[in-house]
Formats: sequence, C-alpha cells, structure tokens
Amino acid sequence: PISGWCNKHATRDFSTSEKVTRGRVYQQEELEPTTPAKDTDIMIDRIKKSTRELEQGPTGKNLSSAEKREFLINTLLGLEDSKEVVYGTLDAWVAFEQDFPLAPLRQALSALEKEEQWHRIVQVIKWMLSKGQGNTMGTYEQLVHALEKDNRAEEAHEIWQRKIAHDLRSVPWRFCHLMLAIYYRNNRLERLVKLFKELESCGRKPPYKDIVRKVEDAYEMLGLLEEKNVLLEKYKDLYNKPSRGDRKKGSKSKRTEMNKTGADGGKMETSENLQVHCCPLDEEIRCHH
Repeated sequence: PISGWCNKHATRDFSTSEKVTRGRVYQQEELEPTTPAKDTDIMIDRIKKSTRELEQGPTGKNLSSAEKREFLINTLLGLEDSKEVVYGTLDAWVAFEQDFPLAPLRQALSALEKEEQWHRIVQVIKWMLSKGQGNTMGTYEQLVHALEKDNRAEEAHEIWQRKIAHDLRSVPWRFCHLMLAIYYRNNRLERLVKLFKELESCGRKPPYKDIVRKVEDAYEMLGLLEEKNVLLEKYKDLYNKPSRGDRKKGSKSKRTEMNKTGADGGKMETSENLQVHCCPLDEEIRCHH
C-alpha cells in the first residue's frame, strides 16, 4: 500500500501551461526527468518516515508552514548523497501541497547556499525543473553557480549553451559576467572570448571594466595582442570610471555619513541598520523543445 502511495505521489504533475512574458512564449522543458524511487524497504521506510513527520510532526500535531520549511531544510542537510533519496524525499514533501511550494524551496536553497552544500543545491534545482517549476533566469543562474562550485564547470557550460545562450539579448549582465568568470577561472579562454564577441554582436556593451579586464587578460594569454589593443581602445572610457567595488565602497561610506543622525540629531533607520529578507527578481527564460 505505501509503495503504491509513493508511486502515485512521486509522479504528481505540478507543471504549468505555456507562459507569455514580454510578448514571447515560454515553454516548459524538463532538464532531467525525475528518477522514480526504487521499491525497496529502505526507500519505503524513508518516504513513510518523511511523510508521517511532514503531516503530523514529531509531536503528532499538524506542522505549520514554518515548521515544514525547517523540517525540509534539516532533512536536505542530513540526507545521504543519493539522487534517488533526494528526489524521493522531495516528492513526499510536496505530496501534501495544493500548489507547488516554490517559496519554501527557494528559502531552502538559500539555507543550503549558506552551508555551501553545492551538490545538494544542484540536486534540488534539477528536481524542481523536472517538475516544470522554477523555470526562470534566476534559477538557472543559481544552478550554473552551484555547478561550478561543485567542480562541474563543463556541465555549467552545457546548461548555459542549451538553455541560455540562444537569446543573449535578454540575459542580465550579472549572469553573463558569471559565465565569463567561470570560463576565466577554468582556463576556457576561447569560450570567454567567443561569448564576449557574441554579446557585442547583440549590441550589448559591458557595463563595467571588470568584464573588459577578463577579456583583456584572455586576449593576452591567447597571444591575440592586436585584438587586445582594439578592445582597450574601444572601452577606454570604462577604465576612467571607478570599478563596481570602488563605487560600492564610496556609496556605502557616503550613506553611512549622511545617515548617522537625522534632522533631530537622532539615529535614522537606514538600509545600513535594517534587516532585509528578499530575493532578486527572476526573469522568465525561453526554452525550446
């Protein structure tokens, strides 16, 4: 009976219909299909334990949303390194939800990032995408970042090529810079130069010199000195501007000085002393079958 229950809920479909964003159609495409849980005693016991605790809690009472979220985070941190175990536990966790719990999952991913659990982050995101959920630019940026941290830069490149590179005009520069930096750190200099030229061909201009410096170094290490000189001449104005780090330091120092006291001499509540709990906005990405 429990085996049948698991199979029934493991295949529950949370996928959404086609979405239209900015006048374009976005289609769902599974990154990797969910691997069904094996019908073994250990998996059945794990799913039974997970679902029982999720539904009733350790004390036999219904769990609140916060308690469910905390249980999920603790469970993910303690699971063995098995794709089937992770996928099976997540399937059991969402079985009680009417709507796919994207917000709690994103909070769980943030908690995993703090613990630098990069391999587990990759597993959770791939499971989420296999359900047709979280198909956003932010999700793929987080996945690519985690893959590199998990020493899987080549897989990060493959996902970039399959899911992102076909529409470079709509990719935020932050994500583009992340990919350029991955190529730079992993000595894939030809790929770095190729991506930068593709961005230029789309009419994209680098917003800060950190990007140009990576391309400059790549040209130099590849022995392309003429291309390097052309690059420096083309973006010489960027070198006269402060870097992002310098701007942040200057802006923070200025805000701190201005906000030390209010008009009445009292301390003002500013962004420097407010706790903010938010996530960056995601942009939908276009996926083709």
